[in-house]
Order: sequence, then C-alpha cells, then structure tokens
Amino acid sequence: MLQLQQAYSQVQQYFEAGGDVLYGIMAILLLMWTLILERFWYYSFRYPKIKKQVVETWNARQDTSSWYAKQIRSGLISQVSMDLNKGLLMIKTLVALCPLMGLLGTVTGMIEVFDIMAVAGSGNPRAMASGVSKATIPTMSGMVAALSGLFVIYRLETYVKRETERVDDSLVRH
Repeated sequence: MLQLQQAYSQVQQYFEAGGDVLYGIMAILLLMWTLILERFWYYSFRYPKIKKQVVETWNARQDTSSWYAKQIRSGLISQVSMDLNKGLLMIKTLVALCPLMGLLGTVTGMIEVFDIMAVAGSGNPRAMASGVSKATIPTMSGMVAALSGLFVIYRLETYVKRETERVDDSLVRH
C-alpha cells in the first residue's frame, strides 16, 4: 500500500512539473488505448464469427463464376475490409495529435519562462526552472505516447491487410 501511495505521489509531482497540457496528453492517450483495445477485442472475438459467416455465405452460392458472383464476392471482401479498418483512422489521428500536444506544452512552458524573466530578470535560473520543466516534460510525454501508439497501429494495419487477403483467398470458385 505504501508503494502505491509513493507511486501516486510521484505521478502527481510529474503532472505538477509538466503543467496542465499533460492532462490533455493523458486524455488523448486514454482514448487512443481504449480504441486500440477495442480493436484487439474485435479481432479476437467478433471478427472470426464474421469471417466464418462470410465464407459460409459464399460457399452456399450455386453460382461462383459469373460476373454477378464476382461482384458479390468483391462486395463481401470489401465489407470485411471496412469492418477490419473501422477505427484505425481515428487511432492514427490520435497518434499524430500526441506530439502536437507536447509541442503545445513546450510553447506554454517557454511563455512561462519568458514571463518569469520579465518579472524576476534574466539572471535567476531557479525561477526559470519550473518553466523549463513545463516546456520539456510535455514534449517528452507526447513523443512517448505517440511512439506507443505508432508501434501498435503498424501491427493493426499489417493484421488487417493479411486478414483481407485471407478472406480473399477463402472465397474460392467451386
């Protein structure tokens, strides 16, 4: 319990040193990872049932070689692809937004440094230290948040491409 309190205290100090922009980065990060976990859940539990249903629908057809059958096959593959890609654009947008929020933290931190320099003069490094930390901590946090999502979005896109190809290969002419 003591370690949990210490961890909470350290996180609280980190947020105080980094400024209010960190709360925005945290909100974006929570939303991004909620969407990522939803996609993993979908791919693990819902998608296999949908894939099975699409293959059964195709295999139940008598005609699989006419122009109409090819269009139906193309439509089934497109529907699966759209379902697999759902939400990935939003995740990519949130990944791109993280460094921009970090940059916003840099700007607000530097404004605080300049305010302190105007009030206390340019010779007081202790007074400028909090502004400098408010300039650097959000930048680092935004980059780390973006990197965590960047690796995952690459994996998700690779999975979607592979599964779309598998569905394409599963819908054979008979």
